[in-house]
Amino acid sequence: MVIARGSRKPGAVSKKGNAQAKGKTLLKTERKLIGNKKQLGELPKSGHESEHIRLNKYIASTGVCSRREADEFIQAGLVTVNGKLVTELGVKVSPGDVVKYNGETLKEEKKVYILMNKPKDYVTTVEDPHAKKTVLDLVKGACKERIYPVGRLDRNTTGVLLLTNDGELTKRLTHPRFEKLKIYHVQLNKNIRHNDMEKIATGITLEDGFIKADAINFADPVDKTQIGIEIHSGRNHIVRRIFEHLGYEVVKLDRVYFAGLTKKNVHRGEWRFLSEKEITMLKMNAYK
Repeated sequence: MVIARGSRKPGAVSKKGNAQAKGKTLLKTERKLIGNKKQLGELPKSGHESEHIRLNKYIASTGVCSRREADEFIQAGLVTVNGKLVTELGVKVSPGDVVKYNGETLKEEKKVYILMNKPKDYVTTVEDPHAKKTVLDLVKGACKERIYPVGRLDRNTTGVLLLTNDGELTKRLTHPRFEKLKIYHVQLNKNIRHNDMEKIATGITLEDGFIKADAINFADPVDKTQIGIEIHSGRNHIVRRIFEHLGYEVVKLDRVYFAGLTKKNVHRGEWRFLSEKEITMLKMNAYK
C-alpha cells in the first residue's frame, strides 16, 4: 500500500496508477519505515553526573515499589545508604553504594522487554480493579520482574504493544517530545470519501486541538472501508476520534507498527522477548 503524505494532495490515492495498480497492502507499510525513519539518540551525560541517580529512582528500579512509594519509605526512615539512615528526599546514590530497605539489601532488577500482539477485549490500564482481562494476564510466568505496558491501547484496539520494567525507555517512547511513529490498519463501517481522506491528510480540528495524519491511503485496492494511517500523536483515542469526527465508525483498529517494532510472526494474543538488537536500537532512539 502506498500511503499519501500530508504534504501532498491526498486526492492522488484515487488514481488508478497509484494504489489500485500496484495492489499493495497495509502490511507493506512496515517496509522501509524501519530503516528510513531515524533519529539521533541523545548524547550521554558526561562525568560523574551520569553515574549518580536519585535514591527513589534506584529503589523503584529494584522492583520493590514505585518512585512515589519510595519517597514515602525514605521519609518513614525505612531506607539506609551505606549503613546511614536517609530520610531526606532528593539524595543521590552511586553504583557502588549499598542501599537497604527494611534491612534488606536492594539490587536493580534485570530489565525485561516483551513485544505482544494484543488481542481484543484486553485492557492495558493494569490498575483498573474492574477490568476482567488485562494484557498482564497474557504474560503471566514470562518473568519474575514487574513489567508494565508502554503507552495504552484501548480494549477494542489490537496490535503491537511493548511491555517492560525499563522506566527510562518507557518515558522516551511515550513522551510527546520524541513523537514516535505509529501505523494503524483501520476498518470503517462504510466507504470513506476522497475529500475526507484529504481532510485527514491536511488536518482537522478536534475538541483538543488540530491534528493531521503523516500519511493516509487505502489499505486494500478494492475495499474502500480499509484505511492505512501513519501518525505520531499520542493523544487518547486519536485515530478513532479522527474518523468519528468525519462521521465514520471504526469497526476494527489494529496497530501494525510502533517506534520501529512490528507484529511480524507474532500471532494475535502471543508475545516474544525483544532481541538484543531491537533493545539497542530502541535505547539509541534510532527509530522515529
